[in-house]
Amino acid sequence: MFWSDKMNLKNKKILVTGADGFIGSHLVENLVLEGYDVRAFVYYNSFNSWGWIDYFPKEIKKSLEIFEGDIRDSYLVKRAMKGCQVVFNLAALVSVPYSYKAPKLYMDTNIGGLLNILEGARELNTERIVHTSTSEVYGTAKIVPISETHPLKGQSPYAASKTGADQMALAFYNSFDIPVSIIRPFNTYGPRQSARAVIPTIITQIAKGERKIKLGALEPTRDFNYVKDVVCGFIKVAMCDEAVGDVVNIGSGYEISIGDTGKMIAEIMGKEVEFQLDRERLRPSKSEVKRLVADISKAKKLLGFTPLYGGKEGFRKGLKETVNWFSNKENLKLYKSYRYNL
Repeated sequence: MFWSDKMNLKNKKILVTGADGFIGSHLVENLVLEGYDVRAFVYYNSFNSWGWIDYFPKEIKKSLEIFEGDIRDSYLVKRAMKGCQVVFNLAALVSVPYSYKAPKLYMDTNIGGLLNILEGARELNTERIVHTSTSEVYGTAKIVPISETHPLKGQSPYAASKTGADQMALAFYNSFDIPVSIIRPFNTYGPRQSARAVIPTIITQIAKGERKIKLGALEPTRDFNYVKDVVCGFIKVAMCDEAVGDVVNIGSGYEISIGDTGKMIAEIMGKEVEFQLDRERLRPSKSEVKRLVADISKAKKLLGFTPLYGGKEGFRKGLKETVNWFSNKENLKLYKSYRYNL
């Protein structure tokens, strides 16, 4: 069975958890524009904010069913899942630095939240779950490019929580035949991303007039993926029967250092800048993941996935689109570039 064997999502009700966040909002927007029936699970708050969904065009918001709740509440999760055949689980705490401060919260949210979905699926006979992993579970690369068989290493509480969640998903597949697939995106970037991530950090500092750019370590390398490619990967994983009970990397296959990424952004923005070490932004030495680059051969084989923003020129293209979005005054004012965002 290969990527031509597809689950038809058009006649399914789809739940997206973490719909108010960076990748989740892009996934929801894409699904709605493609004509899918979507219920968006957003984090309840007293401000009645739906996160990035608040900034959607009215016609997209009107096409959405909004469910407000907390992924840690098993009762609410089951209510949200009822009537949905497909679940994309993107609800998670994702900041590595904040995981040093609140490790239990990461366990409760990233593992406990997924457990609520898996238990709900046992009762509701959910047809497909796509759970979001992260390349951070691999730790610093021992073998490159990194395939799905690479050893896992929790170099931060965040990475440990995501590793635990991945293993819980596979345990429910093996123990109870729950139809769950694991998508493992490498570092995603693009419009709407939090300034806790390095690319928005660089762009917003430059866009707001800073010429001495505060960063952490410049030497680590990453495989950056434009959010449009990642969203495509999510949908392809959901459709692929062969991906059930398995893990699939989504990446660009292009490796670049943080320092060279900063230089490319400055060049695109036409500014001369100097990078300054901000020790507050450094990870503990044993916790820093020094090298990440994806092997996406499985994604190509099973899903027919080819990144549209792959390679150096694809990365430059994605950065230009990201710079254009952040440089818009209405978008830029939403970011506090002067403050280190955990």
